[in-house]
Amino acid sequence: MHTNNAHREDAPTPPADFARLRRLNARAVRDSVTLIHRMAPADLRRPTPCAAWTLADLLAHMTAQHHGFAAAALGHGQDLSHWSVGPLGPDPVAQYRDAAEHAIAAFATVESPDRAFALPEITRARTFTAARAIGFHLIDYVVHSWDVARTLDLAYAPGSELLRAALPIARAVPDGDSRTAPGSAFRPGLSVADDTGTLEQILAALGRSPDWRTPLVRDHHPGPERGAAGGDATA
Repeated sequence: MHTNNAHREDAPTPPADFARLRRLNARAVRDSVTLIHRMAPADLRRPTPCAAWTLADLLAHMTAQHHGFAAAALGHGQDLSHWSVGPLGPDPVAQYRDAAEHAIAAFATVESPDRAFALPEITRARTFTAARAIGFHLIDYVVHSWDVARTLDLAYAPGSELLRAALPIARAVPDGDSRTAPGSAFRPGLSVADDTGTLEQILAALGRSPDWRTPLVRDHHPGPERGAAGGDATA
């Protein structure tokens, strides 16, 4: 996540709301893991809704962000090496799954929503509360789960509770010049009708067209043993 919203003050977060935020973040992350498990090696070269990124690029970014946020939760976020995007290994699915679980486990160690997180990719001028940082992580993985699903032509139906939590976070991300910078995960926001669904509002706020389709001819045949990611039953 890249945002220039570095000077906004964080409001106190009640402990119950913080526990809910962590639970919903874990749901969003595990939805992304479910989708990545549907990927075939040949899919890594497919274009994604992220401008100029293939699925390999997106997966490497998502993996690195898990490591960076986990480091921040454990008190080491100021070290940029934790955020560096490295090459995918011989088993990128397992590599991604392990990084995702590492982030979830690291967040579980944070007892206070006011704990300081260093997020140097955003700014070195200040830290962020744990609640706000985990909110950043949550919105990343709601949107990137959609990116992966759309790339692979799979269904993505996150539960209503997750979407309700994600929408105000998406709307709070500044819509400035940083979104047009090379490597930005989000593009300038798009206008949508008032009666647009919650997921579509989230996508549009972060520069995704809900109608995006991969320009490649479909040659991916997901296995029958896995269903669509998302839904209120997702752990």
